[in-house]
Amino acid sequence: MTETLKAKPRKTNTPAGEINLSDRCWYLNRELTWLEFNRRVLHEADDERTPLLERLKFIAIVSANMDEFFMKRIGGLKQQAGAGLRELSLDGLTPLQQIEECYRLVRLIEDRKSQLLLHIMELLKEEGISISAVSDLSARERKELRSHFAKNIYPLLTPQSIDPAHPFPFISNLSLNLLLTFNSFSGLDMQLARVKVPVGHSTFRFIPVPGKNNRFVSIEDLLCCNFDMLFPGMKVVRCDLFRVTRNANTETDEEEADDLVEMIESELKERRFAPIVRMEVAEGMPILQRGRLAAELNINENEDVFEVTGLLAMRDLFELSRLDYPHLHDPPHHPVVHPQLHSQRNIFHIIRDAGSILLQHPYESFSTSVERFLRDAADDPKVHGIKMTLYRTSSQSRIIEALLMAAQNGKQVAVVVELKARFDEATNIRLAEQMEQAGIHVTYGVVGLKTHCKVIMIVRQDFNSLRRYVHIGTGNYHADTARLYSDVGLLSCSEKLGKDVTELFNYLTTGFKPRRKYNCLLTAPRFLKQSLLAKIEREITLHLENGGGLIQFKINALEDGEIVKALYQASQAGVMIDLIVRDTCRLRPGIAGLSENIRVVSVVGRFLEHSRLYYFRNGGEEEYFISSADAMKRNLEARVEVLCPIEPPALAHELRNIFDVHLHDVRSAWDMQQDGSYIQRTPADGDMTGDSHSQLIELAEKRAELYRKRMKKKNLSQP
Repeated sequence: MTETLKAKPRKTNTPAGEINLSDRCWYLNRELTWLEFNRRVLHEADDERTPLLERLKFIAIVSANMDEFFMKRIGGLKQQAGAGLRELSLDGLTPLQQIEECYRLVRLIEDRKSQLLLHIMELLKEEGISISAVSDLSARERKELRSHFAKNIYPLLTPQSIDPAHPFPFISNLSLNLLLTFNSFSGLDMQLARVKVPVGHSTFRFIPVPGKNNRFVSIEDLLCCNFDMLFPGMKVVRCDLFRVTRNANTETDEEEADDLVEMIESELKERRFAPIVRMEVAEGMPILQRGRLAAELNINENEDVFEVTGLLAMRDLFELSRLDYPHLHDPPHHPVVHPQLHSQRNIFHIIRDAGSILLQHPYESFSTSVERFLRDAADDPKVHGIKMTLYRTSSQSRIIEALLMAAQNGKQVAVVVELKARFDEATNIRLAEQMEQAGIHVTYGVVGLKTHCKVIMIVRQDFNSLRRYVHIGTGNYHADTARLYSDVGLLSCSEKLGKDVTELFNYLTTGFKPRRKYNCLLTAPRFLKQSLLAKIEREITLHLENGGGLIQFKINALEDGEIVKALYQASQAGVMIDLIVRDTCRLRPGIAGLSENIRVVSVVGRFLEHSRLYYFRNGGEEEYFISSADAMKRNLEARVEVLCPIEPPALAHELRNIFDVHLHDVRSAWDMQQDGSYIQRTPADGDMTGDSHSQLIELAEKRAELYRKRMKKKNLSQP
């Protein structure tokens, strides 16, 4: 649903009245608000302003998101329900009620997704791109595809009968499977067999028709047309596609483990055989086959089976969305080199002269900033030590290469690896082993807490003393996501920040919990939440004294009940509150006497909003912070996180631009309503303002151009 944004005056000094802030009706459900976010993402596939192959990409994104939702969130709710837990969520629902409501919304999303895919494929056909049925191809094309099947697919297949002599086979998570119903020409009763569709490392879901680079057939269709190779003499009556999703919640208690790596490896094995939480079946699968599968897989046929119209596993559409048709994609984006890092001077000299540098990804290059920071540290003979946290990174990471090179060059290198980063556990175990073999000191953080902060510290000999150079970021040290996610980072040689980061690493590498003193960093789980609550309370006090109170957060999720309650109290006191929240948001804005001074905006567009920024007007003594932490209970109470102040006025001004661009977006912004629904903003007639991401690309390019002109002018003026 969209409508033109109409600005409404926001009242101040609203009396608290008789509203009970403990009433569950004021808090929205975490799972349902996350699903609503996916409806907004799916809308990008419905928006005619979005290029066609980008629309296909958004369908794939939502499909991948829904897979993770079932593995993580539905899996967790099913565990709670299975254990007989009836504890109510913050909004007053039992686990079973939450599952029921989620399923209702999931089915709406899936139905809309299937409709959109049909529409988009029709539009792509006009561009010459299509997925054809094998039966519609010419005899020559079918013959060539059959030859391809025999050489490249047939050897990978393992047909498995389902009968008393052959027990029902194991079905792996998210795999595509064909259930075959057939009988022999000799008149035997109908039988069933399962064939796993070999989509993976060496095979693709969509196979080009020979000689037609823009025309494809699906691998499952090709399988169904060539089963006479697998079952000679048998007549295939039906060929039905199905897919299962397994619970990914298999975590055990770290404090009871003798070896954390062994525990994680054991969890990964358990996850492979974890209970099934969803089965998707192709439209039209007969009741008999559907019931047989549900019974064998031990799931509820009426609740956990989802019939899909059209294509299953739409996440595979990423393959087609990458086709090289420039006019069907967003304009190419090439991150600019941060203007202060354009020089070939030693990066540590640049940082030392600047004091602090704010990085904005993907608008500014990750490679020429963060990766360069580590590469130069590995080669610099004056660098003695490198410490960093590692939550997620790419398997072929230049970050890891730099750390290995540093160790080979005799630097002291220490890395805190988070082994329990969901779905990256295996990669992190392998990287940890690789680093240990190179002589890097690898630790796994504090028992019972995930290490989610993004921090690097370089110790370098400068002049006659050691100096600490730090990077603190809102996103992972992952080059691939740094081109897709919007994040910010700080490069600094601040002495007080360096001391704080030293304290942080001492805590992470020892796990000891004495009363550590931090000068400027606010850290979770001990200080961060209470500090945020105190700053909200301070804003209330200053506003009641002098007016002008303002709080602004830009975060991925607002889930913590105490933070929501404090924001309600600030609104009741008249403080203006702007919340740019990407997905989950428990707070209900715009309710008289409760939240009429709060607006919630969600920005969905070309890049995934991922940066966490916090602002407090503080009676005119403005405070800006960047953080690795969302306002979520798990982040604030069960993770090691940091909130870092951004004090230099020029850098604070850059953060102000980010807030303002998002808050005034009339293309990619959605305004949250009192009931938790969203209305997309639409530009007024004649308004040529671009979306947030386009504007931030332009701002980054302008910063780079202005800096080049300034440097050129400075050089010309020198004798």
